[in-house]
Amino acid sequence: MTWPRRRGLLRGAAMSLGGAMAGGLLEHGAGPGDRQRPVGATAGAAPPGPYTTAPFHGTHQAALLTPPARNTAFVAFDVTADNRAELADLLRALTARARFLTAGGTPPPVGITGPPSDSGLLGPGVPADGGLRVTVAAGSSLFDGRFGLSGHAPRRLRTMPPFPDDDLDPAWCHGDLGVQLCADSTDTVLHALRDLTRHTRGGLQIRWRLDGFTAPPRPTGAPRNLFGFKDGTANPNPRDTRLMDRLVWTGTRSGEPRWTTGGSYQVVRLIRMLVEFWDRVPRTEQERILGRDRDTGAPLDGDRELDAPRYALDPKGEVTPLDSHIRVAGPRTPEAEDRRLLRRSYNYDRGTDRNGNLDMGLLFCCYQQDLDRQFTAVQRSLAGEPLTDYVTPFGGGYFFALPGVRDGADWYGRALMDESGTAHAP
Repeated sequence: MTWPRRRGLLRGAAMSLGGAMAGGLLEHGAGPGDRQRPVGATAGAAPPGPYTTAPFHGTHQAALLTPPARNTAFVAFDVTADNRAELADLLRALTARARFLTAGGTPPPVGITGPPSDSGLLGPGVPADGGLRVTVAAGSSLFDGRFGLSGHAPRRLRTMPPFPDDDLDPAWCHGDLGVQLCADSTDTVLHALRDLTRHTRGGLQIRWRLDGFTAPPRPTGAPRNLFGFKDGTANPNPRDTRLMDRLVWTGTRSGEPRWTTGGSYQVVRLIRMLVEFWDRVPRTEQERILGRDRDTGAPLDGDRELDAPRYALDPKGEVTPLDSHIRVAGPRTPEAEDRRLLRRSYNYDRGTDRNGNLDMGLLFCCYQQDLDRQFTAVQRSLAGEPLTDYVTPFGGGYFFALPGVRDGADWYGRALMDESGTAHAP
């Protein structure tokens, strides 16, 4: 079978749906939090979902500001486009499909001899209330010179290095583009994945993929991770625009190229949790390793999930050990305030490994303004903590979440292409 010419295929996908728009309300809320609670935050333990339809267009990509959904797929791609013009066509095609899939609608009819224009996984039409979020991010390798973008990379973007206690598998690391799909139903995520890969065939090749999920609150508060503990009692409040400007969004004020305004550095870490070993650890030791009560999620010196730990009253770590996870990750000092992250993480389950051991863990994802000031600083503080005996980071990467698509004429990466001199298509 002869496939259509690559650039023609990508341009056709982009042009056919370029004018569709998503509607609805943007649902703000706090999902599984990072390891520190911002001053005054009280809503960090809100459960995920159910999603409502969020506007596709905006200054920022919608998934960064909304709680994790029930299901996700994170897919890292290698770009196989031959040149800058084909890359621009690819980004237009991604935008057009994401705009249609998040808004919903009826796929266009085709002739009786051609393949259907949609997989039919969701029925004859794409529901307008599917709650789909699409996040597109660029890896450092996209700026390696193939497309004339090397002088326009985000200042702090680089290949994710191995950290102490990592066991990184190259087959599960990095990528030119990262695309994350989030929705409350698995079939919505899979439908979107099949649609995007179909319409970008010839321009993108999957490098690695991991699916994830979040759990409902049990019984209340933040969802639990696969160690049985509540995964985060608070995130920086995404409705606090000043806080987001300080912690999450990039732009010229943070020393970045102008095109990055509205974007954010994305860190993805694939972390296997050795649950079969963990399940043999006494509960009191589990709680001292993490620094929280397993039932309530409260810090060891508190009574409720949202209570702030009082480390100043426990300088020797007699209640909350000095090397407990929450204490080394979030010491609650003035110096640590600017290290906070906007976390958007999921659990994963890959069945069993070749030795018959359970293979499950955390698809960690976070956003920040500065990789060094935030993620790297927190990660270095975690080196050698007791929890490292029960987790093994094996993959992931650093990406830059592109600014949002502002209107029907905009597309992912358009400001980058403008700044680097790529002409618009007619």
